[in-house]
Amino acid sequence: MIRSPAILIDTTRCTGCESCVLACKEENRLGADRLHSGQQAVDGLSSTRFSTILRQPGGHYVRQQCRHCLDPACVSACLVGAMRKTPAGPVVYDSELCIGCRYCLAACPYGVPRYEWDEAVPYVRKCDLCRTRLGEGREPACVEACPEEALLFGPRHDLLAEAHRRIAAEPAKYLPHVWGETEVGGTSVLYVSDITLGFLGWGGNLGDEPLPPLSLAALHKVPPVVVGMATLMGGIHWVIRRRMQLAARNAESGAAAAAAGDHGDEGKGGVDD
Repeated sequence: MIRSPAILIDTTRCTGCESCVLACKEENRLGADRLHSGQQAVDGLSSTRFSTILRQPGGHYVRQQCRHCLDPACVSACLVGAMRKTPAGPVVYDSELCIGCRYCLAACPYGVPRYEWDEAVPYVRKCDLCRTRLGEGREPACVEACPEEALLFGPRHDLLAEAHRRIAAEPAKYLPHVWGETEVGGTSVLYVSDITLGFLGWGGNLGDEPLPPLSLAALHKVPPVVVGMATLMGGIHWVIRRRMQLAARNAESGAAAAAAGDHGDEGKGGVDD
């Protein structure tokens, strides 16, 4: 697996075909889009759509997805470690640990993680940079599917060099900036473009400093009662899941016993005849 993997997105090459979006949905078995709130209408993301193509004035197409920050705020904001950054680089989510506090949603400067509001047992959903595929030595599904090579995958330092090479080679084509190189400490999804990308969350107020120190400072001020409530929610989650598991086992045992009884009755009937 590539260490510090990254994706370089060249918006000048994107035609808006959404092959990358469809590949992502298929890879993650997301099914049909479901509108959970008005937010999807704004940026196109939802718990069933980890990436999308935003259509901008002048015929510009820009991909929207998780940035996989080098020092992610969502990870530092998670009380139970459900959000974590893997040693290889991708930021991933563990539903088994999640207590549903949704602090990660509030902490992300790009507003990427989404909640399954319409599910009985909701989870947080987002891109994991095709972590399984990376472990198999393959590219992310979106990169592999792009027919225009608007997405390039590789080590982050190599992609940064390629981004600056393109800007230097065609200064009239690109704005002189690599989005994601330094913002909030840097991201693993980088952009070169001929239009400003402030609408993706890269406004002028993010700065270059990582955000976890801010989220950690906020968490230190959380009243103990909230932490206690989080622990209680985690306990309730475990109890409910345990009861569901026991109920399923009892149902299976009951069905097996009933089937055995039916076979026994059939055997007795055969003897009487």
